[in-house]
Amino acid sequence: MTEEQKISLEQEIEQLKASLTGDMFADMDIRDKIHNLEMVVKGIKPMDSSIDCIGCGS
Repeated sequence: MTEEQKISLEQEIEQLKASLTGDMFADMDIRDKIHNLEMVVKGIKPMDSSIDCIGCGS
């Protein structure tokens, strides 16, 4: 991942966080998107991904 891609993802995460309402049910989809983007930024393998994780080798 390039530095520009990482910055873009981090900006998207911040925009999503700014759109949270405080209502757990209304925010569920937004929080899921935030979580998935944070996993991409950190290089963590999503549970539904067939791509192996570099860090843990799973």
